[in-house]
Amino acid sequence: MKNQTKIREEKQQLSVEHFKTGRNCAQSVLSVYADDFHLEKQVLLGLSSGFGAGMGRLQETCGAVTGAYMVLGLYNGSIHSNNGLLKEASYEMIQKFTTQFKEEFGTTKCKLLLDCDLNTDEGQIQFEEEKLGELICQKCISTSVKLIESLINQ
Repeated sequence: MKNQTKIREEKQQLSVEHFKTGRNCAQSVLSVYADDFHLEKQVLLGLSSGFGAGMGRLQETCGAVTGAYMVLGLYNGSIHSNNGLLKEASYEMIQKFTTQFKEEFGTTKCKLLLDCDLNTDEGQIQFEEEKLGELICQKCISTSVKLIESLINQ
């Protein structure tokens, strides 16, 4: 059986590979957990399709973060049948995740993470020229998976 560190590293690498193939940040995080929750990857890709670029390119909460929130909800849903316990456990884990993500990046807001406006031609050019997907998004995705794994394997 693989140890937790190896599993985490494989998920981190796979999530980044998903991003490189055109999936958004939320899809890249959520889809690597399809097998864990016995869900079809296509369902998770559809569910998370609108959460990229800070939720519908609004550049609000980072897609890697919202993808992580969905994973944590699925995780808690798999161990709690009582909705009250499900919500409380999810809220607690999401708060811990958010604190740790902010310690790493300073914010969960896409626009601040990227420091460009993806809704303008200039921002799209800046994103490509400065390789922000590679330098920022991929790190947010990988870190999100690392934090999820840490929280669910405590």
